[in-house]
Amino acid sequence: MSERSSPIRLDLSSLQGAPQDVLHLLPCEVEHNGSAPVGRYFTPAIRQGLQEKSVSFRGRSLKGQEVMVPQGYVGLVLKEDQRPCTEEEERTVRLKSTFGTLTVWNLERAPSADDGLLLALSWPRIAEAIHAPVSRKEQ
Repeated sequence: MSERSSPIRLDLSSLQGAPQDVLHLLPCEVEHNGSAPVGRYFTPAIRQGLQEKSVSFRGRSLKGQEVMVPQGYVGLVLKEDQRPCTEEEERTVRLKSTFGTLTVWNLERAPSADDGLLLALSWPRIAEAIHAPVSRKEQ
């Protein structure tokens, strides 16, 4: 942890009964912090092709792929209700929802195995393999 960062605490009482959510990871920054009517405007416009999904967002063509969270893991959507006044203060987040899949979007081309998020999601399987015990027969 750097000098300027503070610990982030998860409010464990928020873990009970969290709803499942539908997630879309867009290749842009949306300067909005709050709810948005994604189900009303974005989701109905998605077209499912043979290999990928496609949609237009603010006039730009997006190609998407639904990706599963690695087996044995669950995705968490966290929310910070009150931001602290200083960087040194402890921060508290609560669980807003969970997810098992998310749709990853790219501009103009479908996500591939070289995309950062897809590489990161393959890490648990790689870590398990390299940390697995080696039997004498394999040596």
